Amino acid sequence: MTVYTTTDSPLGELLLVGEESRTAPGGVALASLSMPGQRNAPAVRPEWRRDHAAFAEVIRQLRAFFAGELTEFDLECTGTGSEFQRRVWRELAAIPFGATTTYGELAARLGLPRERVRAVGAAIGANPVLLVRPCHRVVGADGGLRGYAGGVERKARLLAHEGAALAV
Repeated sequence: MTVYTTTDSPLGELLLVGEESRTAPGGVALASLSMPGQRNAPAVRPEWRRDHAAFAEVIRQLRAFFAGELTEFDLECTGTGSEFQRRVWRELAAIPFGATTTYGELAARLGLPRERVRAVGAAIGANPVLLVRPCHRVVGADGGLRGYAGGVERKARLLAHEGAALAV
């Protein structure tokens, strides 16, 4: 059963979508975390059930993150995506709070040749759980901000919140 709720954040109202899970905190594995105006964000479907209580742990961690009290999320996420996307997403999760890496560096860590950098970027762009898998921590080779599904302005705000050094 797909469940959803919304919660306020400094980035706007976030839409949380999950799948019921016996092993996840609160009984829901996070399938999507999206923000207003986000590229390719899901829309609430009639068959989904609104269940704010199921997302209590997700919301607690999000509030702690925005309050500067949490630097790493500990949430169960559903495994949608290709094997390649999941490999990229695992590497995203390893980027520490306040740090950045480039698309090329991420490809190298995955053992991929330089010509696969665009594929890495596409996999990052398909990340369904913004913030939790910190795709905002990936920047261009020159340190400049590149595409972010939630908007480059939000990417800059998130990196500033984390105290990451940004290119001028």
